[in-house]
Amino acid sequence: MNAPVLDSIRRAPKVLLHDHLDGGLRPQTVLELAEQCGYQDLPAHTAPELAHWFRTAADSGSLELYLETFAHTVAVMQTPEGLSRVARECAEDLADDNVVYAEVRFAPEQHLEQGLTLDEVVEHVLEGFRAGESAARAVGREIRIGCLLTAMRHAARSREIAELAVRFRDRGVVGFDIAGAEAGNPPSRHLDAFEYMRDANAHFTIHAGEAFGLPSIHEAIAFCGADRLGHGVRIVDDVSASDDGNHKLGRLANYVRDMRIPLELCPTSNVQTGVVAALADHPFGLLADLRFRVTVNTDNRLMSDTSMSREMAALVDTFGYGWVDLERFTINAMKSAFLPFDQRLALIDDVIKPGYAVLIG
Repeated sequence: MNAPVLDSIRRAPKVLLHDHLDGGLRPQTVLELAEQCGYQDLPAHTAPELAHWFRTAADSGSLELYLETFAHTVAVMQTPEGLSRVARECAEDLADDNVVYAEVRFAPEQHLEQGLTLDEVVEHVLEGFRAGESAARAVGREIRIGCLLTAMRHAARSREIAELAVRFRDRGVVGFDIAGAEAGNPPSRHLDAFEYMRDANAHFTIHAGEAFGLPSIHEAIAFCGADRLGHGVRIVDDVSASDDGNHKLGRLANYVRDMRIPLELCPTSNVQTGVVAALADHPFGLLADLRFRVTVNTDNRLMSDTSMSREMAALVDTFGYGWVDLERFTINAMKSAFLPFDQRLALIDDVIKPGYAVLIG
């Protein structure tokens, strides 16, 4: 069996559940959109320098400081042209990395500074995704993009954004999310939005268990009814080593594993925000060994200078994974996608399994 290396991992079909639209811009696009809209506060003025600045600034060890980098990307995503271009290029870039299905999230409420309405913001982003899918198809790459609408957890528009997600759910929006600084902004503050989503039989994930610990995970599941956990990495705080060398799961960890609640793990990002000191310390390996439903994700490709292939290659280098493991993580993600069951199954049986069969040999 040939071992996975970056070049061969690029050929593997991939599924991405946790990727932020405003965290994945091309540096050159940031420069060009800034010039077009008159934004003058960029910290660098060439694409390589700007890419380096984003990566360095994101390596802060703090989620709050990490989030400050988004001021620059959001600033150039305030026009119809900017929104549709960023979305189109997102789809093209993911397809070029052989991502066959992705759920990309963004917060419409952050893109209203030039007078667009919430509905117009979503329409332009969805238009860009469809254009990117078509462009990828024209060069022999198939990708499907589902959009997640995010509400900012420190603001008070979550119910409005939830209603927006339901309004567009037959037009490319597949679910809802809350994001932003976790400390002091618990998921339960937005219970009304989650109740609305449940009443509408609509899907949602919640950023929980990243900077804040087990209480945020408990609230996301017990009070809000999250389908998935955005990050959820701190569930490891409810796992302890036993004297016999095995591991004991607390009640919350047992529940998350028993109910197969997906964990949208983002290894490189977690190192940058100080969740762990280094990738070797990341609990991905332990959680995978304990058979939690782990998935591999990019979070913010610009800030982390990463891709799905690079995330997988880093996990291979750190934990010694082979093709069978990468296939399992990919199927985990596809099982957890906010798509109808038959469509998930078709992608698993017709695209993912055949793709890995060739690589496994």
